Amino acid sequence: MRERDEEKASDISLRDLSERLNEFAKARDWEKFHSPRNLLLAMVGEVGELSEIFQWRGEVERGLPDWEDSDKEHLGEELSDVLLYLIRLADICGIDLGIAAVNKLFKNAVKYPPPPPPPSSAG
Repeated sequence: MRERDEEKASDISLRDLSERLNEFAKARDWEKFHSPRNLLLAMVGEVGELSEIFQWRGEVERGLPDWEDSDKEHLGEELSDVLLYLIRLADICGIDLGIAAVNKLFKNAVKYPPPPPPPSSAG
């Protein structure tokens, strides 16, 4: 059952998360606390918690092969906290985060084009 839930979760959109966050906040009457400033400060706090996970580990390998499952789970929780606050902040500010991210990728592609291929050594 959990594998099916994870498969469904991997297909969730930013819009779906935004809607769920909105419903979550409404159900708890938290909307009055979700100002842009408060959400930003909460996200910064979560980034601090995320950085603590890496603080004394030095460089780590891609995929975190030497990490315990519990450490990876904790990392996932902190990454999720940052993501959820970011999505909520964007929503409260009226920013479509998906569109903004795609536009930023396009701008970065123009600003940082790939290097040209090396000259051919065939002569």
